[in-house]
Amino acid sequence: MAARPRFTSRATVLVLVLCSLVAILAYPTRQFISQRAEISAQRAKADHARQQVEQLRRDKARWQDPEYVKAQARARLHFAVPGETPYIAVDPAGRDGAQPSAPARPSGGTAAGPVKAAKPWYAGIWDSVDAADTAAAAPAAPAAPRPTPSSSAGDTSPHDH
Repeated sequence: MAARPRFTSRATVLVLVLCSLVAILAYPTRQFISQRAEISAQRAKADHARQQVEQLRRDKARWQDPEYVKAQARARLHFAVPGETPYIAVDPAGRDGAQPSAPARPSGGTAAGPVKAAKPWYAGIWDSVDAADTAAAAPAAPAAPRPTPSSSAGDTSPHDH
């Protein structure tokens, strides 16, 4: 009996056809999957936009109510109805309610002293440039000669030891 070849010509042609089909269909399949993901992302975006539109419609309807407008004017603009005595509570530490993260800087050196007004960022930079300029322009004071250990034994003038 003769030995049969492992792969016949039919099997080889079949494998080549299958490999060709996989190679041909790979790109369209990948495009299909990516387009499906893109479609779902666009649908989620559209749902989010619809929710925002609904929220804006509710806000618009709320602003049509005169009582809501009065409440917002009182809360945001500190308006008062005639006959009322308006007042604003001030934080004794000097921190603004709108910026709770800004640290208070006492100017008198004590925690209960008056607070400096916050300076803009560019004023701080300019102050540091001025301070660096004055430090560089100031002449260095001549250093006093330090006494040697032998001369300090009989010296009666006060020194830091």
